[in-house]
Amino acid sequence: MTAAVRTTCPYCGVGCGVVASSDGAGGWAISGDKEHPANAGRLCSKGSALGETLGLDGRLLHPVVDGRQASWDEALATVADRFSDVIAEHGAQAVAFYVSGQLLTEDYYVANKLMKGFIGSANIDTNSRLCMASSVAGHRRAFGGDVVPGNYEDLELADLVVLVGSNLAWCHPVLYQRLIRAKSERGTRIVVIDPRRTATCDAADLHLAIRPGSDVLLFNGLLAHLGRAGAMDQDFIATCTNGFAEAFLSAGDDACDMDAVALGCGLTLGEIQEFYNLFTGNSKTVTVYSQGVNQSSRGTDKVNAIVNCHLATGRIGKSGMGPFSVTGQPNAMGGREVGGLANQLAAHMGFTPDDIDRVGRFWQAPRMAQREGLKAVDLFQAIEAGKIKALWVMATNPAVSLPDADRVNRALASCPFVVVSDCVGDTDTTAYADVLLPAAGWGEKDGTVTNSERRISRQRGFLPNPGEAKPDWWIISQVAARMGWSDAFAYQSPADIFAEHAALSAFENDGSRAFDIGALTGVDYDTLPPTQWPARKSSGGTARLFAEGGFPTPDARARFVTVQAATPAMSASAEYPFILNTGRIRDQWHTMTRTGLVPRLSSHIAEPFVALNPADAATLNLTDDDLAVLRSAQGDATLRIRVTRDQPQGQLFAPMHWNRHFSGNGGINALTAPVTDAISGQPELKHTPASLTPFKPAWTAFLITRGEVAPPPSAEYWTRSAAAGCTVLMLAGTALPGDLAAWAEALLPPVHGIDYHDKRRGIHRWARLDGDRLEACLFVSTDQPLPSRAWLVSLFAAPEMDAKSRTGLLSGRAPADAPDEGRTVCSCFNIGLNRIAAAICDGGLTSAEQIGAASKAGTNCGSCIPELKELIGHVRCGQAA
Repeated sequence: MTAAVRTTCPYCGVGCGVVASSDGAGGWAISGDKEHPANAGRLCSKGSALGETLGLDGRLLHPVVDGRQASWDEALATVADRFSDVIAEHGAQAVAFYVSGQLLTEDYYVANKLMKGFIGSANIDTNSRLCMASSVAGHRRAFGGDVVPGNYEDLELADLVVLVGSNLAWCHPVLYQRLIRAKSERGTRIVVIDPRRTATCDAADLHLAIRPGSDVLLFNGLLAHLGRAGAMDQDFIATCTNGFAEAFLSAGDDACDMDAVALGCGLTLGEIQEFYNLFTGNSKTVTVYSQGVNQSSRGTDKVNAIVNCHLATGRIGKSGMGPFSVTGQPNAMGGREVGGLANQLAAHMGFTPDDIDRVGRFWQAPRMAQREGLKAVDLFQAIEAGKIKALWVMATNPAVSLPDADRVNRALASCPFVVVSDCVGDTDTTAYADVLLPAAGWGEKDGTVTNSERRISRQRGFLPNPGEAKPDWWIISQVAARMGWSDAFAYQSPADIFAEHAALSAFENDGSRAFDIGALTGVDYDTLPPTQWPARKSSGGTARLFAEGGFPTPDARARFVTVQAATPAMSASAEYPFILNTGRIRDQWHTMTRTGLVPRLSSHIAEPFVALNPADAATLNLTDDDLAVLRSAQGDATLRIRVTRDQPQGQLFAPMHWNRHFSGNGGINALTAPVTDAISGQPELKHTPASLTPFKPAWTAFLITRGEVAPPPSAEYWTRSAAAGCTVLMLAGTALPGDLAAWAEALLPPVHGIDYHDKRRGIHRWARLDGDRLEACLFVSTDQPLPSRAWLVSLFAAPEMDAKSRTGLLSGRAPADAPDEGRTVCSCFNIGLNRIAAAICDGGLTSAEQIGAASKAGTNCGSCIPELKELIGHVRCGQAA
């Protein structure tokens, strides 16, 4: 048996340690690394399912040039020649890289070095621009550098944790469980600040459902209150900061009293008082913020409004204290360390004359970039305008993830030369590639990542590169060599790159730059343990920063930043009366190119949806599970309706994951506007004016099949989801096909069939069997609701179907003695709603802990626990919820 390999999860910024070991049957068993300080053995549903993402279905295995398989030599020469030609004719500013937090630090370093030091342009930006750019800008304004002061342990040591714009339970489940344990063991108080009620609110002592965009007003009001309450740390302010008086006076003008704050934030006076009293009365306070703060046209100001309150109270860098930005990707911070953002140089240096000179000398760079490059949204607008002639996209899917996605698709289509490096062959973005380069994927790659607490961890390969796939650093280095810079890119391994990266961090660094990992320059790369930076040669790793000042500013003082409340850049109108908020769901990742293929990750929420308040639904004559068209000034999407009191009136929520492989028109970033923060360049993804209108189909259907079938043109709505042994297509249209039988036969495999038709009731059903093996089911309805498909889907997981199941096949109902899991609730253990409901009724269960003991549901990552608690109140014994 192959020895276990310690590596790091490739999903969120928690950076969980993972152990991969052979399962003895040709596959790999994935478990949490009990020795890794980020997770101590815990994994979320996505991390637990990593072993199910290692197959080669859909993998890009060979270079492709102009639609045909090519050799590496031809592909690399084509990229090098075309980029060189564009630079020669149009200059270095006519080329660009768009990279990703899915790259390892070593990949990122080589890409940044090639673009900024040798091509001579800073037009390299990253999808981290969509994630954490406002935090970066806020940190640099306040601290002088992109530094997160604390660590995860502080969440467990705090007496109060304030979660701002962070659905920690779904987006960072392992951190959430650490927080819940602290609440249970030491009574940690939790405040959630979020316009909508999320799963995270289940543990909250106080939920502030603030008006979208009013965060600055709320925290300016808090700063003013701290002054009135005498809760300032005057010694820290005097010795470690600048700019307090101006920021404090401005905050007082903005929020003259609590009544004004309550009115502006859409809260009650009592809610404001309770929050301010909790913050004032608990010196050990950590404020965790994420995309709800960052993804805003005022995101940087929101960050600084939060940081101001921590600086004013000296609650920074000490045990259980501090502002804490949690990142969305596994290597968002690593990419920032090496200059992956267009407005940074490597090792946290900027575009100052001294830094440009320093990096240029270290690299011996012939064409060092002299100014900042184009940030993500601006970059793609420059492509559309014809200013960028050659683009290289690495490990990301901007055709889905960027705002105003239809415009991004037009830009990609118009670009004269597009290169895409990816491990997946068919994405929305690869469709535009002139050259496709097969990159190594997780499980094959070797390098480092840095998580949200500044902890550098090794990601180790345990699988061979499939086909002709190569590591990203190798691909970039080979192109660089063919462009004439072989000596500067003569890396033989990621260890070589990491050593250079570490050396640059310490180069001419007298302590003025916080990012310094000089102590790691000569370490054994293979055995490098998880290490927090700074790791200076004189000190080693560092857990917390700034408790006694020492900020990376010219005078070593932090800076209060004067920020003023303002309304969001876009407002609701008669044409677009709702405000659309976008985000993530529990079990999917980014644009689903990886997680969308895993059956148990698709079974909790299988279709794209839009959530709205019951009062709004009633006004629009919409009910749960209806279909509706969501529109904005940029585009539209057709989505399933979810009616929930968790959503405030006038506000909508839709997840951002669905790409064109999984949905015909479910991509939510077709609607979001390319409005950005003027300082950070991060787009406003949480506040888009939108309208919602019912979509009334003449027919609805589902097709469950072992093969993958293209949706029929007559389906104006369709979604695809993975299930065990099959694929599920949900279909709907406004005109029933004229020859329904021929239409159905075109979708079904040519094997033995049984059919049922009730034209009067508008019910049509087909099943196709190869012996006793079920191959496909197609259910169509014009008047009646479709039956649950959960039991039918379960039949495809078995090699054969028994006679009893065959008898009930076209009814869609399980035999009385056959288990029907129902919709999946716990994805970690694949436990369905019906099994949980039965456990509740049979055992008289009254708590999530009891449900876990009876069924295991909720006992791994715990992100389904809020739903388990909700089920206890809704399940009626004798029927499923």
